[in-house]
Amino acid sequence: MTSEPIRFTDGAGYDRFMGVWSRLAGQDFLGWIAPSHGQRWLDVGCGNGAFTQLIAQQSEPLSLVGIDPSEAQLAFARQHPLLQSVEFVIADAMALPFPDAAFDLAVMPLVIFFVPDPAQGVGEMARVVAPGGTVAAYAWDMEGGGFPYRDVTETLSAVGRPTPMPPSPEASRFEVLEDLWATAGLSDIQTRVIAVERTFADYDEFWNTLLGGPSAGQALAAMNEEERSGFRELLRARLQPAGSGPITLAARAHAIRGTVPGP
Repeated sequence: MTSEPIRFTDGAGYDRFMGVWSRLAGQDFLGWIAPSHGQRWLDVGCGNGAFTQLIAQQSEPLSLVGIDPSEAQLAFARQHPLLQSVEFVIADAMALPFPDAAFDLAVMPLVIFFVPDPAQGVGEMARVVAPGGTVAAYAWDMEGGGFPYRDVTETLSAVGRPTPMPPSPEASRFEVLEDLWATAGLSDIQTRVIAVERTFADYDEFWNTLLGGPSAGQALAAMNEEERSGFRELLRARLQPAGSGPITLAARAHAIRGTVPGP
């Protein structure tokens, strides 16, 4: 039996579920790539604009373009006050609709494992960035337990409700990332681990956040009321053994950057 693909259709729900995590890791990532101000940015797989907001706030871009295949996510991003000057385009990461050397930086935040052909996606980023520019990404360590909601996905699997997996989870491994960047002809390749934590005030806040998630939310919506109630308590026992109080989750991302070589 094949599970349905992960659908990203609720920008607000996704922001509570993953946007907060994206900004936590993205803050560290943005400081690491240390861009200068006044540059031309491309945010590949920008989703609802969580990382795009950080660029707009902190990097004083000359121009900023975000691409994503989900119109619902882009519609949410377009409403954000900080993003009114951003150009949002529906596009495929494997076929960027831009000329060569059109940008100074291309970033792919928490997206590379969703790209069916990661090599094509990295190659496209390298193509549209000018010589001397930066191509960078960060991705949850999907195979090493770095996904923020791994307790949820493991518990769902244990009750026979596996969540859909992204098409390229192996792309989050450091050795795969380094090979992708090298294959795309990028130089000065560097990597680092980004570790973050997020605290929910109580289990209700965590559960309501979970319901808005694109993968776990789909699995929970497919349950009947009795199944969902039973799962809620099973997960609660795992995450909140004391029965009350805040819940803190940890996550780990792998980050990579490289430079487009000169002519």
